[in-house]
Amino acid sequence: MWFANSRYWLFQAIGWGGFTLISIFFAYSFDQLNTRADVIQVMGRIGIFVALGIILTHLMRLVIINLNLLQKKLEKQLFQFILITAIFSLVGSFFDMQLLIQSDWLNKREKPFLDNKVLLVLSGAFSFFIYYFIWNAIYFMYHYISKSRKQQLDTLQLEALVKELELKTIKAHINPHFIFNSLNSIRALVDENPQRARKAITELSNILRSSMQTEKVEMVAFEKELFIVKDYLALENMRFEDRLKVEYEIDEDTLHQPVPPMMLQTLVENAIKHGISKQINGGIVKVISDFKGDYHELVVQNTGQLNGSVNAEGFGISSTNNRLNLLYGDKARFDIKQINGSLVEARVLLPVTTH
Repeated sequence: MWFANSRYWLFQAIGWGGFTLISIFFAYSFDQLNTRADVIQVMGRIGIFVALGIILTHLMRLVIINLNLLQKKLEKQLFQFILITAIFSLVGSFFDMQLLIQSDWLNKREKPFLDNKVLLVLSGAFSFFIYYFIWNAIYFMYHYISKSRKQQLDTLQLEALVKELELKTIKAHINPHFIFNSLNSIRALVDENPQRARKAITELSNILRSSMQTEKVEMVAFEKELFIVKDYLALENMRFEDRLKVEYEIDEDTLHQPVPPMMLQTLVENAIKHGISKQINGGIVKVISDFKGDYHELVVQNTGQLNGSVNAEGFGISSTNNRLNLLYGDKARFDIKQINGSLVEARVLLPVTTH
């Protein structure tokens, strides 16, 4: 509050100080400061005008604040803006003329109207109206711009908060979704092969440790994401055995590219759940990472059939779309399609990040 008031008085000082200097300059330019009496008269008139200006514009500001004028509709603002300016112009002109008459500082054009003070006040009010109108216009413009900037900042902060909450919500869904599927895989091994089950538990603990670390960031190096995927597929390979074949086609230059954590893992998990697990003879899961133009291309291919709409394929697809939209907007692309009679391809294009 103190800072805002100090800034207001600084602007008042600069504005009226500038007006004083300009008035003196024009008085000098038009040879109105030839004698000592001329100097006293001109400086006196300027001093009265500036003193009334500071007092009355400050009172106008208090009226504007008390009427809460800046919060009203634009039509009401304009009407009351002109009305307040006109009223204070008349008040300013009245006191100005009274002080000039008492000080005998009226100029040659004003003295003939001494018998008609109403006309004298009205003619002086025009000058006051022009300056007070400019003062109010600057005051309203300043607060309008400040209000707009604050609204924009609030909007950006709200959007950032919404994005943060949505990302956290998506992550909160991803991890339980992954854990439950992994536990089901381990459960299938407990009675059949306890040794492999223990090994599977070790694999799961490695995956969960990596998953917990990625919760702290919005992006991870693709290399770290690939480690999680390899652990997951190794775990699933114990469940499906010969029914699952895994292939990797990785360009090593892509390993340092940032990717959303657990995104590739989610697509691979989706390929297992909706593809391999539904095939009697199993199938293949192939992970591809390469550069395609200005994009980092991530591809997951799996044996299976793409039935119905893409959205019907479950949480993995919707979460991938949501995360890409939140993190990249329209700069990233995602699609899933049937590329031949027995192979489904999920493809993500991320903008390349240069180091």
